[in-house]
Parts: sequence; structure tokens; C-alpha cells
Amino acid sequence: MSTMTPRIVIVGAGPAGIRAAQTLVAAGLRPTVIDENARWGGQIYRQPEAGAGFSRTRAVLYGFEATKAHAVHEAMAQILSKIDYRPDTLAWSCEPGRIETLGEGREASVPWSHLIIASGATDRIVPLPGWTLPGIYTLGGAQVALKAQGCAIGHRTVFAGTGPLLYLVAYQYAKAGAQVAAVLDTSPFSRQAAAAPALLNQPATFAKGVYYVASLKARGVRVEHGVSLAAIDGREAVEAVRWRSAKGVEQRLACDAVGLGYGLRPETQLADLAGCRFGFDALNRCWLPERDAAGRSSVEGVYLAGDGAGIAGADAAELAGRRAALAVLEDIGIASAGQSHDAATIEKRLERIARFRAGIEQAFAPAADCAASWPDDLTVCRCEEVSAGTLRSCIRSGLATEVNRLKALTRIGMGRCQGRMCGESAVALLSTETGKPLHEVGRLRSQAPIKPIPISPMLFEDGVQVVDEEAHDE
Repeated sequence: MSTMTPRIVIVGAGPAGIRAAQTLVAAGLRPTVIDENARWGGQIYRQPEAGAGFSRTRAVLYGFEATKAHAVHEAMAQILSKIDYRPDTLAWSCEPGRIETLGEGREASVPWSHLIIASGATDRIVPLPGWTLPGIYTLGGAQVALKAQGCAIGHRTVFAGTGPLLYLVAYQYAKAGAQVAAVLDTSPFSRQAAAAPALLNQPATFAKGVYYVASLKARGVRVEHGVSLAAIDGREAVEAVRWRSAKGVEQRLACDAVGLGYGLRPETQLADLAGCRFGFDALNRCWLPERDAAGRSSVEGVYLAGDGAGIAGADAAELAGRRAALAVLEDIGIASAGQSHDAATIEKRLERIARFRAGIEQAFAPAADCAASWPDDLTVCRCEEVSAGTLRSCIRSGLATEVNRLKALTRIGMGRCQGRMCGESAVALLSTETGKPLHEVGRLRSQAPIKPIPISPMLFEDGVQVVDEEAHDE
């Protein structure tokens, strides 16, 4: 074991980050926990901010997961005095041995010898005409409004897309008393039924999904499977949703808000900046940082846990966070026979969850060829206002056969979201136009800052303005 005190940094205070911190504290270590949110819990167990102005019980906020949410919240509360906890802090860049952060308007460079990245996930978005209208939210955004702000995104809401989150958010809204006009699932029911054997690897979770659907129907919510979303109508805001039913019948439903999402995609930018090696994951249809069963990445001292390394859900995130922390303890020479047994048990449980997740991806896979039907005037990148037609023209000219070249020529993925909302769409369109599989057209390379930061903190050090004297003299 090294005589130097390890500097362990955890990015993310969701289920993975919290269980990692708890494990390290139990071993007598004091990790630094950096979290972009004001309170711990992550997206799945998001807490209302202090003084939010409303009060809801855990049962209302988290439903079946209330007990798990309470356990995760309490685990963090019990170790707050034993960690360096930094909420409301954005980790915007990562280099060997240090991570750059911004909190309370001040930039800080945090050194690390061991880094656990538990960065979580964000919504996968597939564009369609009208998706940039006011009143359109991601499913995750709709959850934030309900859990953290105590409000619904509209008076009459349609939830559309596919994936388990679609039904969970719709159920949460309906249970909270909001009017849910419809749930429109693009995945055929036959595909979901075919995935049932794999889903039964986690019977309790499967049963909850069945309950959500049954509960929505019992409340009179319209639930349709196998739809093809056509457009979201509106002049200045959302007015209606149009789609074709599984039988090809044109449908239109009035609403004033839409929650849209096609499952989740991992937040991998920090892992990319840390130098982790990536591989294409056919199941998730995206590039993921490589890791071993313990969470070790290809970079020494960098560990990956939770949905940021591959979508597996909150239960898996808790397990993976603890497993990554155990790997850190092993690597710095703090290990015991009990920890080794615990690690083996965790890995077996994660393997079972992985089989379940394979069923989820089978049941709720986004349409593989949807980019072919996008009209030329469809906005694909809303930050830089890049249309499908602009992308097609660039690709058909022969100037771009790889996504980073397409980015350089059209600016797609260069805006505020840094490709989070448009990156996969650009790859899908490039794949469709070139006839190449997704993994052959590349992946968007991450750049710092991974999220927008103001210029001002970069001009100050310890509260003193930094002046370039030579530039000033000129």
C-alpha cells in the first residue's frame, strides 16, 4: 500500500455515487463527492430543494421505490460529516490527476488519485416535426418538474416515445392528479411480449411495469402501442399530437404539453475526457466506455459506475457504485476476505440485472430507420439550428462520412447541449445516408467544457482578477 493518502473523487451523488462514498467511508477514507444537483439522490431519487414551497410524501414522489429512495437518502445523510460534499457543482473537465469544477460561481481544480465517475444518464431524443415548440419536455424534464418543483408540465399532457420511463412518468403524473391525455408507445406490443422471458429475470420489476400500464388504463388514460409519431402541431406552443396507429390509421389528439423520450443514454463525456477507451455496444446502440466487472476503466485510477457506463437502472447503480469502491480499496491495498466475498456477490447480481436489461432493450428499441423519413426542414440540432436537409447535403456531397467531420462542417453538436440531444440523431442520419452501420460512422468526441460555463470564473483566481499584462499593453 502506498504511503501517500489517496485522493478519491466521486462525480455524481445518485445511487451509484452514494453507495460508493458509503463504502469508502466505512473503510476509513474521506472521499470528495461532486454533484451538479442541489441535493443528493440523482434523477431517480431526486429530492425537492430545501424551501421548495410544497410538501409531498415519499410515497407520492417515488411510488413503489419510496423505501429504496429513503434508504439511499439516509445513507448519504449519515456520512455527510465524513465526506467532502460539494453540491451545486459542475464537473466540466477532466485531465490526468485533476478534475475542473464550477460551484457557486467559482472555478476549482480538484486533484485525484482515484476517480469514480457516476455521471448518470439523460433522455434519448428522436426529433420529429414540431419537437422544438414550447411545451415539449423530455421525460426526465417532466420528472424534474414534478419531483423538484411540484408542478406538471401542462394541463393536458401526452407522453410519447418508448421505454419503461415512458410509463413510469405517465403513472407518476396520473397519480399526482395531473391530466394525462394519452401514452403513445412507438414499440409494438408484440415485441414487448416476446421479451417477457428475459424480463422475468427480475419478476418484481416486471410486475411493476405491468401495474403501471394497468393503473393508467384503469384511470381512463389512452394507451397505444406500435404507433408512428407524425408531428406535434402548434403555432406558438403545443396544440396537438399527430400519429398513425399500429393499423395505419391517422390520429390527432389535442394537448398543451408533451413528454418525449426513447429510453436513456449514458452521460459519457467525463469518461471520454479522462481518456477512457470506448467500444460500440450493439444492445444500447451507442458507444460506451470499456470497463471490467469491477468498474475499472482502461485508464489506471478511473472507475465507472451506474448508468453513465451503461443503462441498467437504480438497483444496478447502487451495486455498481459499491463494487467500484471495493475495486478502489483493492487497488490501494485496503481489502479483506469479507470484501472479496461481497464483490463476487455483487457481480453475480449485476449479471442477472444485465439479462433483464437485455430484455428491456429488446422490448423498447427505438426504430432503427427513422432518419430516412425526416423532412429536410426538420431541425435536428436545435442549439445551432441545423436541419436534416443541411446534414443530407453535406453527406451527399461526399465531404462527410464520419460524424466528427460532419460536426466540423455543419456545427451539429457544437451548441449548449454538446451533442446530448442531437448526437445520436446525427449518427443515425449519417448511417442511413451512407449505408454504413452505426459503429462505422464514428462517435462524437467530447470537449471541455462538457456543459456551458460562464466566462467570468475563468478570469478570476482566489477572487482576484487575472489580467494578461502583455495583451493590456497592446
